[in-house]
Amino acid sequence: MATKGLVTVFGGSGFIGQYTAQALVAAGYRVRVAVRRPHLAGDVRMAGAPGWVDIVQANIRDRASVDRAVEGADAVINLVGILYESGKQSFNGSQADGAKNVAEAAAATGISRMVQVSAIGADADSKANYARTKGEAEAAVREAMPGAVILRPSIVFGPEDDFFNRFADMAKNGPALPAIGGGHTLMQPVYSGDVADAIVKAVDDEELSGKTFELGGPRTYSMNELYDFILETIDRKRFKAPLPFWLAKPLGLTLGAIYKVPLINLGAAIAFRILPPTSGGKFLAPPITGDQVEMLKTDNVVADDALGFKELGIYELESVESIVPTYLWRFRSYGEFHKEGEA
Repeated sequence: MATKGLVTVFGGSGFIGQYTAQALVAAGYRVRVAVRRPHLAGDVRMAGAPGWVDIVQANIRDRASVDRAVEGADAVINLVGILYESGKQSFNGSQADGAKNVAEAAAATGISRMVQVSAIGADADSKANYARTKGEAEAAVREAMPGAVILRPSIVFGPEDDFFNRFADMAKNGPALPAIGGGHTLMQPVYSGDVADAIVKAVDDEELSGKTFELGGPRTYSMNELYDFILETIDRKRFKAPLPFWLAKPLGLTLGAIYKVPLINLGAAIAFRILPPTSGGKFLAPPITGDQVEMLKTDNVVADDALGFKELGIYELESVESIVPTYLWRFRSYGEFHKEGEA
């Protein structure tokens, strides 16, 4: 099969990255996966036949390594993002400065196509550092690469997600789920495979240059509704504990600070027997951070006037109901199979 060209994907070994690599190969692109730790990225090679997926070392905060990673590429995709700060991984460095490095490196080598994966709620004036640096990243990309396509997904779900899996695990091991702000925040979860398809469309279609798209799934839910769905799926009864914002914010700030300390974090990981693969087993994600509480004050849904999947030519989207039960069954007390009436 003839190739359409080479695409460098920063953060291509992550959750969305693996789906993106598969979709790019299926569309006829060779993929160069640029990651900080190539020895932990072997699984992404399975996205294509030998010779279609290559892995290179690059740290998005190091401009020289970024320059090497984009050399010879026809298009660049930046998927790098973090949900909480740990070690040297900061919002400013990983999101704002990193995106700037990628865009400037791509522009310097004459690459005309870039896709920046941002997030709904990205705003350079936001009080949440995550959303603020996502907004700053968009501005930096637009300045260096005016023709870049920006994609803003809502909460992304799939077998490896850090959303449904996290709350299902919380329900499995604890008596309650935290309904921050009463659990009324609205979300529009979108399937990782659909996001990957959108990324490929953004690379393929030059007429999309310079546009921004917001990506949400087929249905909007409140946080409480998502909790109810999770509990029904894993067949567990748990209390939804209302936690007002004024109380959740200082709690999140405290937990976020505690989990930044490597020794405390490692001790917590050992105590809970959890070593998250996204951090190579070094850091445990805090249950909630002050930044995440701040973001829950705003609905995470596609704006009424935003371009979306339809404008990308994607009309059939996977739903939470069709995908999530296929991987949350492991949180049931009886596993995947059981007789009617048994638990």
